[in-house]
Amino acid sequence: MINLPNKITISRIFLIPLFLVVMLVPFQWGEMKLFGAEMPMTHFVGALIFIVASTTDWIDGYYARKYKLVTNLGKFLDPLADKLLVSAALIVLVEKGMAASWIVIIIISREFAVTGLRLVLAGEGEVVAANMLGKIKTWTQIIAISALLLHNTVFEYVKIPFDDIALWIAMFFTIWSGWDYFYKNRQVFIKSK
Repeated sequence: MINLPNKITISRIFLIPLFLVVMLVPFQWGEMKLFGAEMPMTHFVGALIFIVASTTDWIDGYYARKYKLVTNLGKFLDPLADKLLVSAALIVLVEKGMAASWIVIIIISREFAVTGLRLVLAGEGEVVAANMLGKIKTWTQIIAISALLLHNTVFEYVKIPFDDIALWIAMFFTIWSGWDYFYKNRQVFIKSK
């Protein structure tokens, strides 16, 4: 039977298609202004869906640790849900011309590489949970994507490109955490010689 944290993780996965429909189907919901930033209503709704879905990452982890409900399924599904959500959002941002494609390629490439390493480790009988650096990477990505979806809302008045800066920071932590993940698990490649 699937426990509560895993159900929450699965709900995050099911929010991805809803996010994609809102962002990509050409609805005519009009424009809106929020703290000085103008944006299509669909971007605001998409941002809310993305933020709610992202928040479930913290909620499922909290319940899993508090009630000792950490499972191998959860260790597998949680990072997968994060990667699917972040990748979908980044690809949408590129399609909308709101994020640099080369940064998105770096971020998604790292996610594929780490997922591949996780599969190799799983074949060796190891299931590796995300470490603190991986969690920082995920949250910097979530903050950057949210700021981009919301058209730099809060910082529009002071003319600080927080959304672009946040995306660069997310890329930095993505590269660093990827390097860290491969370095800490390098024995799987050493043993394969």
